[in-house]
Amino acid sequence: MAKQKPVNEFQRLILATRNSLVGCRQVWRDEAAFRSQIVILVIITPLALWLSRSAMECALLIAVWLLVLLAELGNTAIEAAIDRISTQRHHLSGKAKDAGSAMVMMAMIIAAIVWLGFFMDRF
Repeated sequence: MAKQKPVNEFQRLILATRNSLVGCRQVWRDEAAFRSQIVILVIITPLALWLSRSAMECALLIAVWLLVLLAELGNTAIEAAIDRISTQRHHLSGKAKDAGSAMVMMAMIIAAIVWLGFFMDRF
């Protein structure tokens, strides 16, 4: 099926949104780590709503975990592109995949620091 060309900015936004949702569904289907991180988001969202004293605190607590999801999507994109290019072992392929994994880990560390800082400040 050929990709539809947008004729205006509104249609471009609709098509981009559709492509993004397809990507999210594919990653949900194929990546256990992404599903686990979504489960964590579902758990921490009501916790953030309950614990936070302001809309900004709540937004920060939720957004920092969304960064983890963002990193996981990037990592999945890197892995898919590398696997598409070749299944042979190559040090640059390993480097790219390891860097993608490190990106997810760093995002999780940032999220943990923010949540820990929140708890230390709050309690």
